[in-house]
Amino acid sequence: MQPDLPPRSRGVIALFEENCTVCMLCARECPDWCIYIDSHKETLPAEGGGRARTRNVLDRFAIDFALCMYCGICIEACPFDALFWSPEFEYAEYDIAELTHEKDRLREWMWTVPPPQAHDPSGEPPKEVTTAEKAAARARPSRGEQK
Repeated sequence: MQPDLPPRSRGVIALFEENCTVCMLCARECPDWCIYIDSHKETLPAEGGGRARTRNVLDRFAIDFALCMYCGICIEACPFDALFWSPEFEYAEYDIAELTHEKDRLREWMWTVPPPQAHDPSGEPPKEVTTAEKAAARARPSRGEQK
């Protein structure tokens, strides 16, 4: 039987590979150096007369959970929401070398990540929303200026 875990419990780190841009911030910020990332550059052909673009393609993303101290700095450092806490905690192995989990296994845990908690209806709206609303109000002409 699965125990009732607190909503923000830290189990294992899950990877949403589509959001990873291989910026390496998670690996650089990790105090334990337990994140391993390999990538290569791929050139995309130009569309519509533009120039060719290059992008990073993720080849390997692995986390060594034998070294990880579950601090969550990698999740906080990721600017593209590619890393998440999963409540899964049963991933023990007989061999310590098996605790290095590759991107395929990290992706499996993505489907166990709970949805974010609802926003507090009595809280302040995000600053981006209020700034956009103010800009839209300034862009709209007032009633007296309309023709």
